[in-house]
Amino acid sequence: MESIGKLYGFYDPEEMRDFFRKKSKKMFNKVTSLKKYITENLKDGDYITAGHSAIERTPVAALMELLKELRVKPRKNLKYGAMGGGFSTIFIFSSNLFKACDVSYTAGLEALGIPRIIRKRFETGEIKVTEWTNATLSWRVKAAGMGLPFLPARDLLTTDTKKYSASKEIMCPFTSKKYAAIPALYPDIAFIHVHAADIYGNCYIKGTVCADVDMAKASKKVVITTERLVPTDFFRDNPQNTTIPFYLVDAVVEVPFGAHPGGMPFEYAMDVEFLKYMIKMFENENSFNDFMEKYIYGCNDFIEFIELCGGINYINKLRHKALQIKTFEEE
Repeated sequence: MESIGKLYGFYDPEEMRDFFRKKSKKMFNKVTSLKKYITENLKDGDYITAGHSAIERTPVAALMELLKELRVKPRKNLKYGAMGGGFSTIFIFSSNLFKACDVSYTAGLEALGIPRIIRKRFETGEIKVTEWTNATLSWRVKAAGMGLPFLPARDLLTTDTKKYSASKEIMCPFTSKKYAAIPALYPDIAFIHVHAADIYGNCYIKGTVCADVDMAKASKKVVITTERLVPTDFFRDNPQNTTIPFYLVDAVVEVPFGAHPGGMPFEYAMDVEFLKYMIKMFENENSFNDFMEKYIYGCNDFIEFIELCGGINYINKLRHKALQIKTFEEE
């Protein structure tokens, strides 16, 4: 069965090996602002992706700033890699600024449902889709991080997902059995939210990492948003704290609560009430536009967004929920 999906994000691995070889490995201060970095580095045709686990550890602050920049200065032919889907794609696909994408699981908020406006974007064909499974889309960045053009897999064979993917069928030279060749994926910009980072880009992620380390290895540019900046000794004294090393990272931005209204493992719980409200607002174009004007385009920075969502006192309640802390009065 031939695959009919369009191949996005693929470069010749030899070309990319040369690109990464020339990329600076110096330790220098990479702290910047999201607005400055996105404005100066986003270009026409870029392939964007984001690290996270469904509704957890999503780089919400980065994606909001991306949408604000695109409203001021639209870029043409942008593609998005919905890796793990979930919350990151809610803003991306609702905005209708991305016309092509790779998807596995996307646009769902687990038990909370799928926003109606996003379902419409896909059902009407406004967004061109190439399909993958969660595993195969993750293996695409793994292949890129390994400097390979593809990885062989049994996944996809004889399925409709295979048909709508951009994989190829190959014959194993050792067993003569059929496999799916899963092509490498090299994002132009990857946004990843982490628990802690130093000024050079060394990063610490606590809990599930998903495909984020492979994504960092595969991407041309890696933008880290972090809950907090920490001294470099945090990594030097305990090398096991280094989830993503500095030489893979291009920019570091400190954004406390930067995954809200999603959750941050061991930091704060997802804001279920706000997410329910958001899904309701995404029922039609008018209420969606009202939501975007108030919560995205109308906020000068992420701190203003947090204030609109209830402020630091409300976030602390979400922190207590994540940490299973009760006050004396609640005992």
